[in-house]
Amino acid sequence: MALNSKTGPVKDLGVGTEGNIFDRLLSLLPNWYSDGTPILSALLQGIAYTYSFIYSLIRYATYQTRISTATGGWLDMIAYDYYGNSLVRGPVQSDDSFRREILMGLFQEKATRKAINNVVFQLTGSTPRIFEPLRVPDTGAYGAPNFGYGLAGGYGSDLLPYQAFIKVKALPRVGIPFIAGYGSSVGAYRTPSQEEYFPIGSLVSQVTDAQIYSALDKTKPVATILWVNTPN
Repeated sequence: MALNSKTGPVKDLGVGTEGNIFDRLLSLLPNWYSDGTPILSALLQGIAYTYSFIYSLIRYATYQTRISTATGGWLDMIAYDYYGNSLVRGPVQSDDSFRREILMGLFQEKATRKAINNVVFQLTGSTPRIFEPLRVPDTGAYGAPNFGYGLAGGYGSDLLPYQAFIKVKALPRVGIPFIAGYGSSVGAYRTPSQEEYFPIGSLVSQVTDAQIYSALDKTKPVATILWVNTPN
């Protein structure tokens, strides 16, 4: 609790905090009081608490007006305003992850090979392998420096127009907090740091296949087909 500046220093925790507002109110009063003013201090403390609460609400409301600072349900409302039901937060998706998806859709380059590469990289942190059967730089050609049987290039085909094959690298998996690795010297059953049998399916990646497919679908050119291989 903040104290009258005559009886002790007021701890200022920052603009808008209870101590800060108490100190501001006290500084506005004339210096007519003795060193001990418990009734005045209690009165000002109550006012400071109320003003601090109001200030925190105003600051919270301000944060929700920008994509870069919005949180929780407000971020979901922003996504709905821009995308309707075409962009929905995943079951355990964090605000930061969802925010990246929203911004990606607003400013992302579209309908180019570079755009496909960028959207996968931004989601996964790794560069995908993109192969277009009708693109010579991908398939290579006899006598060309970018072709080597079993080493570089690939079989092209004019039966697959406007199509591409995309291979996404394995995504990092999220560990289980407070669970020691199998055989770890610090692990023991039922005591910290404990060891447990845990389903491998519970080690999910932070980015799902569905998110990758959705991002690619929004980025690819119209009337094209993308065949995507993900390791999840």
